Amino acid sequence: MSVIVTERLTKRYGRRVGIDGLSLSVPEGSLFGFLGPNGSGKTTTIRILLGFLAPGGGSASVFGRDCWRESHIIKADVGYVPGDLRLYPRLTGREALKLFENFRRRDMRTHGLQLAGEFDLDPDLRVRKMSRGMRQKLGLILALAHQPQLLVLDEPTSALDPLMQAKLNGHLRGLASAGHTVFFSSHTLSEVEELCDRVAILRQGSLVADESLAALRARANRTVVLRWQNHGAVDGTRIPTFLEVNERRGLEWHATLTGDVMELVRWSSHQPLADISIGQPDLTAVFQRYYSV
Repeated sequence: MSVIVTERLTKRYGRRVGIDGLSLSVPEGSLFGFLGPNGSGKTTTIRILLGFLAPGGGSASVFGRDCWRESHIIKADVGYVPGDLRLYPRLTGREALKLFENFRRRDMRTHGLQLAGEFDLDPDLRVRKMSRGMRQKLGLILALAHQPQLLVLDEPTSALDPLMQAKLNGHLRGLASAGHTVFFSSHTLSEVEELCDRVAILRQGSLVADESLAALRARANRTVVLRWQNHGAVDGTRIPTFLEVNERRGLEWHATLTGDVMELVRWSSHQPLADISIGQPDLTAVFQRYYSV
């Protein structure tokens, strides 16, 4: 089942294109990354999915319901952290949970206070005395406390320290394993790569990729460092077509693997090498190609 479905979704602001013909399907229980540079249309898409904006064309549904006409029903089972999170400065975390509990008409304080302990946030501290990172934690707690089936996060880790990011990622993986869906919007490759199992990439309002991280890694090049036994070993060596030598530093050569890693292993086993190192797939180069085309 797909929790989120858009078909040729379009939104324009006068002459400026927000999103253009976006067709997307987000499976239930997935950790779905929504990646693109600032201004690519990520937040516009999210606002349409949550019923804050009417689409200009096409369609968008969540839980099989129309995002504009049935938004009030959809929101009951969605948690959301906006990129420009704002909270009432006089409220404490405990008071904010009580307020949201009244809005949602379901218990939020029980799980919310558990999350406050897990995220190391004092629930009796007032928002005006919180650091930016603390406010971000409270926003996440308010989005998670009612245990929604769909969690929509728009740049949720910008103010979090690395330890808290790792803790949040562990919590989100636990949600996905229990069948909940996480829609994680970001302009940062590293946090999407760390968490998500699938990613859609936007550029100037258009979808340029939608595939698993495993498929992207399979296409990504790897860096290779060759260390030859001696200068005589280098002479007459024929470099295979799947290896592009970028730099030669005496007996140490730096190259890019453009083919299969097993081809490199078979080839290197017959060469007079002192050592060889093969780096991880370079996803950064793959994403940069999508951004620059």
